[in-house]
Amino acid sequence: MTSERIVLPGESDEVNDTTARLLADLDKVAPKNRRQDEYYDGKRVVRFVGSIIPPQYMSLAITLGWTGKAVDLLARRCNLDAFTWADGDMKSLAYREVWDGNRLGSEINAALVSSLIHGPSFAVTTKGGDGEPPALIHFKDATDATGDWNPRRRGLDNLLSITGRNKEGRVTSLVLYLDGVTIEAVRDGSSWSVDHSEHPWGVPADVLPYRPRIKRPFGTSRITRPARKIQDMAVRELFRTEGHMDVYSYPEFWMLGADENIFRNSDGTVKAPWQVMLGRIKGIPDDDDASDPALARADVKQFPAASPEPHLKALNAFAKLFARELSLPDSAVAISDMSNPTSADAYDSSQYELIAEAEGATDDWAPGLRNAFTRALAMTEGLSEVPAEWASMDTKWRSPRFLSRAAEADAGGKQIAAIPWLAETEVGLELLGLDEQQIQRALSERRRVNAGARLDALIAAAPANANAG
Repeated sequence: MTSERIVLPGESDEVNDTTARLLADLDKVAPKNRRQDEYYDGKRVVRFVGSIIPPQYMSLAITLGWTGKAVDLLARRCNLDAFTWADGDMKSLAYREVWDGNRLGSEINAALVSSLIHGPSFAVTTKGGDGEPPALIHFKDATDATGDWNPRRRGLDNLLSITGRNKEGRVTSLVLYLDGVTIEAVRDGSSWSVDHSEHPWGVPADVLPYRPRIKRPFGTSRITRPARKIQDMAVRELFRTEGHMDVYSYPEFWMLGADENIFRNSDGTVKAPWQVMLGRIKGIPDDDDASDPALARADVKQFPAASPEPHLKALNAFAKLFARELSLPDSAVAISDMSNPTSADAYDSSQYELIAEAEGATDDWAPGLRNAFTRALAMTEGLSEVPAEWASMDTKWRSPRFLSRAAEADAGGKQIAAIPWLAETEVGLELLGLDEQQIQRALSERRRVNAGARLDALIAAAPANANAG
C-alpha cells in the first residue's frame, strides 16, 4: 500500500520533505522487493502455462527453489570470521564486547543474505540504552530502509529506517538518520511523538551492496531477470510433466467392437477413469447382437505410453541455463548429464566462477562492515570519533574454497617451511587451518607450559644460589 504523507511535529519542512521522499522511494520499490522475496522463499507461482493445460493444474501451485538456492550457495561461501588490526592489539579494546553483544557472527550472515536478495542491506550503529550493549549494530533490508547516496564522499547523506508497521502495513514508527542528528518518531493514534537527538557520528549508517556500479551504488539483486525467467520456464515444464504423468504415462488402448457397458459399474454408473486405468481390462465379453459378425468379438489395440524423456531433457536444459546465469556448477541444479569431479583440482575448476563471485561480493561488503564495526567500537570505548590509527582494522573472511583440513594443513605447512618464523605467530596457526578458538587455546596452553618451565628453572636454581651465597 502507498504510505500517507507523514508530518513530524516540531521538525523543519526540509526534514519532513526528506521523510516523505524516502517513504515514496520505499513505496516505489516495494513491489519489486516483494517479488524478490517470493522467489527466494519459493512462493512465486507461474499463473499461466498454456491453453492446452487443464486449469485445475494451476491449483497445484508448483514452484522451484532454484533462486533461493542460488542466493544461499553464494552466501554460505561468504563468512566473516573476525575483524583484525594489523597495527595494534585488538584484544586490548572492547572487541569481544562488540562482537558478542551484537551477535555479529549470525547477524552479518543474515544481512548478507538480504543484500543478495534485494541488492543492498544497511548497517546502522547507535548507542545502547539501559540493559543493552554500549553500542548496537543493527541491520536493515531494502524493504524497510533507504537513503540518499553521496557519490563525492561515497557515503549516505541520510537513512530512513522503518521500525514498525501495523497489520495494514501503515508505518507506526520510524527513525531518520541525518548528519549528526537522529530523529525517532512513533505514531500515537493519529499523531506522532518525536525524539530528537544529536551526536558526533555523522550519518551512522553504511550500505552493504551486492554488485554495485556507478549508476547503481546500492547494487543489484542476485535474483536477476534472466534467472527469474528461466525458473519460470522450468516451472511451466513441471506443469507439462505433471500433465504427462496423468495422461500419457498409461498405455493407450483402442477397443474395436466392444460394448460400453464394460466401463460401467454393476449399478449402471460410469466407472471413474482411474478405476479403468488402474484396474486395466481383464476380459471383454462377445457382442452376440453385433450386426457385423466380424465385430462380435472385441479387438484391443495397444499403443505404448509416451516417454517423459523430452520433458526431463527440457527441464535439465533450463537447469543448466540457470546455472550459467548465476555462476553455479551444473551439479547445483541439474538433474542429469553431469559427473562428479574426481580430484580436488577438478572440483575447484567446477566451482571457480562461484568462488570468484564470492570473493568479489566480500570485497564490496567489507568497507561498510568495517565502518560500522569501528564506529561501534569507538562508541563502546567512550570516544567521540574513530581514531586515525584504527584505519588498519579490516575484515577477515573465511576462504570461499571448501578445503579439507588435511589439504589446508598441508598448504600451510609448506608456507611455514618457507618462512619458519610464521610458526610463532597467530597467522601461522591460521595457515595450518586452526580456527580462532583453537588458536587462542593453543597460545594459552603454550603460555602456561612456558610459565611452568620458568618456575621449575627458578626452583632448580634456588639451592645453587643459596650455596653460592
